[in-house]
Order: sequence, then C-alpha cells, then structure tokens
Amino acid sequence: MKIGYRTLKTSVGAALAIGTAQVLGLHFYASAGILTILCIKRTKKRSLASAWERFLACLIGLVFGVILFEALGYHPWTVGLVILLLIPALVSLKAQEGIVTSSVIFLHLYTLQGISVAIIVNELAIIAIGIGYALLMNLYMPNQEKDLARYQENIEANLKAIFHELARFLREGRLEWDGKEIAETSRLLEEARRLSLTHVENRMLFDEDFYFRYFQMRKKQFTNIERVMGILSRLDRTGIQGDTIADFLDGLAEAVHPGNTARLFLDELNEMRQKFKESPLPKSRQEFETRAALLQFVQELEEYLLVKKEFAPRMKDPTPPHRK
Repeated sequence: MKIGYRTLKTSVGAALAIGTAQVLGLHFYASAGILTILCIKRTKKRSLASAWERFLACLIGLVFGVILFEALGYHPWTVGLVILLLIPALVSLKAQEGIVTSSVIFLHLYTLQGISVAIIVNELAIIAIGIGYALLMNLYMPNQEKDLARYQENIEANLKAIFHELARFLREGRLEWDGKEIAETSRLLEEARRLSLTHVENRMLFDEDFYFRYFQMRKKQFTNIERVMGILSRLDRTGIQGDTIADFLDGLAEAVHPGNTARLFLDELNEMRQKFKESPLPKSRQEFETRAALLQFVQELEEYLLVKKEFAPRMKDPTPPHRK
C-alpha cells in the first residue's frame, strides 16, 4: 500500500476542516470535510478552478433553496424543482462540477425545515472552511524540476544515440541497430509532456515555463526523426553524399542540448545542399533514387533544426551550466 502526498494532504485537510467546523459549533460540520476532499486536486490550478466552481455552485444552490423552500414549502417535490432549475443554471455558468456540493447545501435547508440568519451563516461558514482548507493544503506541491531535468537528459541521450546510429548506417549501408531508443524516446516524451503540464499548472505561469515548451519542441523534432527513419529504410547504398551527411549527423548528435546551435548547423546544411547540386548527375536509376532520398533526408534535417531555432530564443534555459 502506497500513500501519496495528495492522499496525505486530503486526509489532513478533511480532518482539520471537520475539526474546525465542529469546534465552532456548526451544524452539518462533516460537510466541511467533504468540500475539502472534493476541492483538493492534482495541481494548484485545477484545485483553484474546482474551489471556485464549488463556491459559486454552493452560493447559487443556497439562493435557490432559500427562495423556493420559502415560497413553495419544504416538500420532496420542491427539492426536485430546485434540482431541475439548479443544474441548467450551473451548467450555463460552467460550474457543473459543483452540482453535488450545492445539492448538499440546499438539502441542509430542507433537513432543518426553516431559514434564518443563523442557518445561512452556518452554511456559508461550512463552505468557507471546507474550500479554505483545500486551498491551504494545496499551497504545497512537490518540486518536479529534478524529474523534468532527468527526462531531459534521457531524451537527449537517446537522440544522440539515434543520430550516431543513422550516421553509421549511412557509412556502412546496413543497419544492425535494434532501435530501442525510438520506442523509449516516444514513451519518455509523452511522460515528460504530462509531467511538464502538471508543473505548469502548479506554477500558474503557462507562458513562462521552459520544460513544457522544451518537450513540445522535442516532440516535433522526434516526428522529423521518425520520417528520417522511413527515408533511410528505402536506401540500398549512399555513396559520397551519404558520408557527408553521416559526418553532419555525428556533429549534430554532439550538439543535442538546450542551447541554440541551430543557426550554425543550418548554415552547414545549406552549404552541403549546394555541394549536392553541384555534384555530377546520377548515372543510373538506383543512383537517382538514392540522391532523391538523400535530398529528402536533408529537408527533414532542416525542419528539425528550424524547430529548434524557433524555440531557443523564446525561453531561458534552467539547465545547469555544466550540461550546456
């Protein structure tokens, strides 16, 4: 059995909420704990959104209950009417997550069979205590930057290995690589993307997060690499152009890091493309197909570099200096 930090926060928050409401002598004090449990989410952003929805829903449910119970009486069919009107109202306000909690609040009124200032204050206090402790508990979120940095290191190591293997294929004309880095990188990118999104929502600074944009950038580049693999699978032999591209790939592998070296490699790529244009025309169909595939290969590498070039100037890299 594993107890996570969110479970621990939920249990502590619910206990504090119920204890506080009970010490204050509130009726239905256990409802404060229910509100706390429902409002503690995986991230600060989601918890804040949930708290707002439930707070708004509880207030609306309280208003509907006061008006309809006082006007029509405390009957089961009045409860049904409150629900009939409450749900569409909350959906229209995009506060449908609070339907259950608002129902609990107006059912308190039905249980008490009466309305007074003390009862209204009691319900408002329960709402404030329950939601307040949830927000208090969610002030602490574990720092995920170490995990994100580890994902970054593993992904970069895999990309380096992939480029070196592609270069070896271009030189030797055969591929004896098992390709495990391809599947592993795909998995790491998806896991890292989810974790970076959680990191963003905990910081509440979506437009300033390095890791979220970084993994988005690597995901786009990985798509280029997958297309490159498809191109290479159609090559039987490569010739001198292949050796040139292989040298380029080896250099590119050693430059896989968050720093901005894309411009240098783009210049080198343009020079290489110009040399290909100036080289003798293919003498056979096989040479023609090989040349066309290599040019397509170069195009994919250019797109790979352009993705990095677009990313690099926009974000400040938190990576320690020794890794750049």
